[in-house]
Amino acid sequence: MTFKTILALATGLTMFAFPALAADTKPQIGTFGFDVAGMDTSVKAGDDFVGHTAGKYMAALEIPADKTNFGMFTKLRDLSQERTRTIIEKAAASGGAPGSEAQKVGDFFASFMDEAAIEAKGIAPLKPQLDAIAAIASKADYAELVGRNFKLGVPGPIFMGVGPDRKNPDRFVVQAGQSGLGLPDRDYYLDDKNASFVAARTKYKAYIATMLGLAGYDNAAARAEGIFALETAIAKTHWTRVERRQAEKTYNPVPVAELPTRFAGLDWSRMIAGSSIPVQGDVIIANPSAIEGTAKVIAAADLAVLKDYMAFHTIRDAAAFLPKAFVDANFDMYSKTLGGQPEQAPRWKRGVDITSGVLGEALGKLYVAEYFPPEAKAKADALVKNIIAAMDARLANLAWMDPKTRVAAREKLAAFTPKIGYPDKWQDYSALTIVRGDAMGNAKRATEFEFNDSVAKLNKPVDRSEWFMTPMTVNAYANPTWNEIVFPAAILQAPFFDPNADDAVNYGGIGAVIGHEITHHFDDQGRKYDKTGRLADWWTAEDVKRFKEGTDKVVAQYGAYEPVAGKKVNGELTLGENIADLAGITIAYDGWKRSLGGKKPKAIDGFTGDQRFFLGFSQVWRQKYREPALLQQLVTDPHTPGHFRPYVVRNIDAWYKAFNVKQGEKMYLSPEERIKLW
Repeated sequence: MTFKTILALATGLTMFAFPALAADTKPQIGTFGFDVAGMDTSVKAGDDFVGHTAGKYMAALEIPADKTNFGMFTKLRDLSQERTRTIIEKAAASGGAPGSEAQKVGDFFASFMDEAAIEAKGIAPLKPQLDAIAAIASKADYAELVGRNFKLGVPGPIFMGVGPDRKNPDRFVVQAGQSGLGLPDRDYYLDDKNASFVAARTKYKAYIATMLGLAGYDNAAARAEGIFALETAIAKTHWTRVERRQAEKTYNPVPVAELPTRFAGLDWSRMIAGSSIPVQGDVIIANPSAIEGTAKVIAAADLAVLKDYMAFHTIRDAAAFLPKAFVDANFDMYSKTLGGQPEQAPRWKRGVDITSGVLGEALGKLYVAEYFPPEAKAKADALVKNIIAAMDARLANLAWMDPKTRVAAREKLAAFTPKIGYPDKWQDYSALTIVRGDAMGNAKRATEFEFNDSVAKLNKPVDRSEWFMTPMTVNAYANPTWNEIVFPAAILQAPFFDPNADDAVNYGGIGAVIGHEITHHFDDQGRKYDKTGRLADWWTAEDVKRFKEGTDKVVAQYGAYEPVAGKKVNGELTLGENIADLAGITIAYDGWKRSLGGKKPKAIDGFTGDQRFFLGFSQVWRQKYREPALLQQLVTDPHTPGHFRPYVVRNIDAWYKAFNVKQGEKMYLSPEERIKLW
C-alpha cells in the first residue's frame, strides 16, 4: 500500500447538449443508452423503482467468483483493468531504458508476476524488518520503530503523516490519528450481538496465528491471543465512524512539545525521530481521546506483545509480495471471510491493481492517450459547467438560506476547480528505483517514495494541480480543502457517459455523478469549508438550524432502509453521501432541462424524456452484493449500498409525474414528506 493510498484521503451560463445521434452511430447500451431488456415492467415504478428499471437484469446477474459485489462500477473497473494490463504488458515486454517510466512499470509488474522467484526467497526479504522488531529492548525503542514504519506503510497503533491544513489550505501540516486495527472497524471487536462479527473474531485470531506460524514464530496461537487482546483494547478507545465525519471535531492542533504530556504513555520524541518527519509547531490530532487512550494501552501493554503485534502487521502488510501460503491466508481472511468472495482474483489482476497504485500517473499518461481523446474531455468540461450553472441557479433562489450566506455560497461555487480526465502535470517518478526480480523491495521503495514526497511538501507552496486518483480509476471525488471536483477519465464511459446515447440518459448517469460531487461541497460537512477551502464558520446560526431540520429527515429516511435482515442503513454515517445523491440528481435534472433550450424532448421507444433521465440514473446503480460484503459496507462505508441509492427519486416531484406514481404505492411520499435541501 502506497503512502498516498493511506493518506488518501467557473460558473457560467453555458448550455451544453450532447450531439444528436447520427445515423451511423449507436449507443453502447440499447437503442438510446438504456438497457430496456433488463426492466421488469410487471413491477410498478412506484412500488419498487429498482425492480421496475432493472428487475430482469438483477434476477439474472451473477457475481463473478473473484468479486464480493458486481455492478456498473465493477464492470467498468474490469474494462479499465484489461486496458491497463495491455499497457503494462507492453512496457514489460519492451523493457524500456534504465530509469525510464516504461522500465519501472514493466519491471514492477514482472517482479510481482514472478511467483517462482517470490517462492524461492520465502520470508527472507522481510527478515531485516522482523530482525529490527526482535531487537527492540524498550518501549522507547518500540516507539522509534513505530515511527520508522510510517515511511514503510506498516500499520501501527497511531498514524502520522502530512496533509493539507484544513484551516490554512495553502500549506501542509503534520497530522496524527487513530489506527492499529486488523479488522475493518471497532464494531468487529466490540459488538457481541452480531453473530457475523463474533465469528470473524475467531477467524481473525486463527489468521494471526497462521501468519506468524508461516513466518517461523513459535507459540503462534498464544501470541495471536495477545495480539487480539491488544487490538481489542485499542478498539475501545477509537472514535466511531460517525464521530470521525465531523470536520471541526477532527481538527485539534497540539504543539509538538505538548504531545508527551497530553498523550502520555508513548515516547513521542523517539517516534517522531524514527519517522524523519521534521515536525515543527503544531500537530493536527484527529481523535484526541483515541490517541490518549491508545497511548495508555501501549504504556500498560507487555513489550513482548507489542513486538508480536508489530511483527504480525509487518507480515500482513507485506503478504501480497510473499509466498503463496501467505497470499492465500490473507485472501481467506479479508476477501472470503469478511467479503464472502469464493475465489481469489487471478494474479495478473492483482498485479495490475498494485502496479497502478504505485505508478498510476506513469500508466495514466498512456491510458488517456489511448482511451480518452481531447474531444471527450471537452464534452465533459462543458457538461460540468452546465451542471455548475444549474447549481448556481438553485443557490440564487434558495428560500431557507440567509441572503448574505447565499451570496457567499455562490461565490464558493464560482471558485470551484473542476478537474476532468487527467492531471495537467504528471507525477515525477525519477526518484523511485524499481529492480526487476525484487518484488518486496520494489513495494517498500514505492511506499517510502510516496512518504518522502509527502514530507517534502512541508514548508513549501501547495500545488493544487495534484490529483489523488489515477485516470484509470472508475470513481470521482470532491476535495473541500482545495474546493475542487475531480472526474478521472475511466468513469466518463457508458453507462455513465456515452456521446452516442440520449442526452437525458447521460444527464441521469454522469450528470447525477457530477451533481453529487458538486453537492459534497455543500453537504453537512462540505458546507463547513469556505470558497478558499478553509474550514470556517460562514453560515448563520439560523442557516445551520434550518439545514439540520432537513438533514434530520435525510437521516430518518435512509435509516429506515434494511439491506440485510436486522441491519439497517446508518443514516448518520451515510448522511453526506445521501445529501449529495439527493441534490446531485436534482441539479442534474435542472442541467438537462437547461440543455434543451426550452424545447420539449421527443419520446424514444415509447419513453418520455423525463422517464429516460430517471432510467439513466437508476441504471448506473444496478448492483448486487454478497452478504458478508454488504454487512461490512453497512458498518464501515459512508455510502448507502448501491442498489438502494435509486430510491432517492422518492423525493423528486418530476419522478412522480414521469411514472404516474400514486398514493398507496410503496415508494410514495406525500409532497410535504419529500425532502428538498438545495
